[in-house]
Amino acid sequence: MRIAGSTVLLTGVTGGIGRTIAQQLAAAGATLVLTGRRAELLEPIAAELGARSIVADLADSGQVTRLAEQAAGADILVANAALPSSGDLLDYTPEQIDRSLEVNLRAPVMLARLLAPRMVEAGRGHLAFVGSMSGKAATPAASLYSAAKFGLRGFAQSFRQDLHGTGVGVSIVQPGFVRDAGMFAATGAEPPGGLGTVTPGQVAAGVLRAVERDLCEVNVAPLMLRLGAAVAGQFPGFAERIQRRSNSERTIRQIVEAQRGSR
Repeated sequence: MRIAGSTVLLTGVTGGIGRTIAQQLAAAGATLVLTGRRAELLEPIAAELGARSIVADLADSGQVTRLAEQAAGADILVANAALPSSGDLLDYTPEQIDRSLEVNLRAPVMLARLLAPRMVEAGRGHLAFVGSMSGKAATPAASLYSAAKFGLRGFAQSFRQDLHGTGVGVSIVQPGFVRDAGMFAATGAEPPGGLGTVTPGQVAAGVLRAVERDLCEVNVAPLMLRLGAAVAGQFPGFAERIQRRSNSERTIRQIVEAQRGSR
């Protein structure tokens, strides 16, 4: 799918890697429709990139529908928005669980459902979902987040098969630990040693590569993390025992406490 000259709807612009993805899409010649929950953060980014902005809270199903209606001409969807959703499930209220699943899973699925028919009719388009390596391997204090990311990965791969031959591609892009933005930048926690990190620019480049080459899955992570996730996917019990021997408990606790207010 050619990005230059295409209209791209990008969600989650105001947090984590969203701004970097927007900048790379703009540099590639896309016409951008940017969306986020906070107008005071969204509108300056849109102005900087000459983009159209639509304020929407993806935890509200009605606003998801409105967003799809207002961005109905999009040729490409980059579903990047996500809530951190770290911590023990038993600490979550039912309302917080609903909000997490609405933003991290239901909203991207619904945006795909609402935007794809026009793409299929036109015979061209692409749906790119930004997931996580947490969609390949389970980790402690991330049951809600992993549930959504495992689900998003399965949805993307199956929907890709459903749309085969229509001219509309589907990709899942899965970052590992990202430095300078996102979880570690926001919480001040140190990434686990020995696994390595990637930059927001590398994640954004992975998104563009997935769209332009119609790739099924792009894992943006160092080799050791990709290998570890592959092993964990095949041997989850073994991976669980290895994780218990790591010294990550303090880092996990720091991240959970820092993200508690964003539930």
